[in-house]
Amino acid sequence: MPGESLKLLVKKEAHAIDIPLPGYMTEGSSGMDLYAAVDDEIIIAPGEITLIPTGLTVAVPSGYELQIRPRSGMAAKHGIGILNSPGTIDSDYRGEIKVVMINLGQKIFAVKRCDRIAQMVLCPVLRAIFEEIDILPPTVRSDGGFGHTG
Repeated sequence: MPGESLKLLVKKEAHAIDIPLPGYMTEGSSGMDLYAAVDDEIIIAPGEITLIPTGLTVAVPSGYELQIRPRSGMAAKHGIGILNSPGTIDSDYRGEIKVVMINLGQKIFAVKRCDRIAQMVLCPVLRAIFEEIDILPPTVRSDGGFGHTG
């Protein structure tokens, strides 16, 4: 339901005691900003992939997942993206949340302690029950592939 809240249990790792908890930056934000829990500045060269720690572990309630997504400003201004996007934090995962960042830009990019590096969205999860059949119900598109509508 829109506007509902759900409590997430979060634990800060020892290297992240001073790192802010994820937070919504505006009333209408669907994503919570995640912060870098790096000791020293990490340089990401163009084309390089780096795993950035957040210092957080969470207990996601059963029936939900956390999706880790890029921040649009970092992508537009610096060419910084997140691989495996959106990344999924499952309800049974209890390890540290880390963000797989890539520099698709032309210049080196520095990640500093407490930089906002990604956003995290809480999403409900439905589990599929597969039923094998011989023929699928027809549609107008049928098996039209990529770009089939022009």
